[in-house]
Amino acid sequence: MARSTHRPHAETAGGSLTGVPVRTFLRTADGVSVDARYEPGAGARDLAFVVAHGFTGDADRPHVRRVARALARHGAVATFSFRGHGASGGLSTVGDREVLDLAAVVAWVRELGHSRVATVGFSMGGSVVLRHAGLDGGTDAVVSVSAPARWFYRGTAPMRRLHWLVTRPAGRLVGRYGLRTRIHRRRWDPVPLSPVEAVPRIAPTPLLIVHGERDGYFPLDHPRMLAEAAGDHGELWLEPEMGHAENAAPEELLHRIGHWAAGRAG
Repeated sequence: MARSTHRPHAETAGGSLTGVPVRTFLRTADGVSVDARYEPGAGARDLAFVVAHGFTGDADRPHVRRVARALARHGAVATFSFRGHGASGGLSTVGDREVLDLAAVVAWVRELGHSRVATVGFSMGGSVVLRHAGLDGGTDAVVSVSAPARWFYRGTAPMRRLHWLVTRPAGRLVGRYGLRTRIHRRRWDPVPLSPVEAVPRIAPTPLLIVHGERDGYFPLDHPRMLAEAAGDHGELWLEPEMGHAENAAPEELLHRIGHWAAGRAG
């Protein structure tokens, strides 16, 4: 895989699609270095998927690579590590400033020549793709998988553990050294727009909400709230045998998502 520490040169921007994998560091609007990788796909040449991983993931995790391989059957794929994760710089803000990371990657794949871009996010990444589409736009289809509808949810044991990880000094040490995730110590101020508040702003961009009926983090009222906020421009898939996020998404579902996005984007 070719590697660069700079954004694409002007001669690659907007014109020709690269036919080789590329790995690069992108600079966000607030100056954070984001590790990103691009792989040409076997599907439509004009379509690119941008995959936004869940909390404690990164671009090289096996479950993220599995998602990328499945979506590559339908178009090119860009994956990246959110701030505070993997080789990216900065500290995780658990879904707030991460919209800037996603915006940088979407802009990059546009520069590489893709006229259609679909964002596909999982868990925290699912909330980020919703907020990015609602706040910034710039995408042609949005897929949010296993996302929360509202902030500060503590109704399940996994979410109570996550809040301890994020809010306690001991938890942030576990995140840094045990989970390779560097978490910002400051709490949100102001509290960012919630996913359910962002959803109505996404229209008319096609929106797909996917959630497992066995999700141990967020119960079914979360996807139903998102679908209700989306109204007629959104679709809801409730997957009977699925748990939470990338690890739980079966291959068949990933291909179904790819097929949906290829048909709806642009």
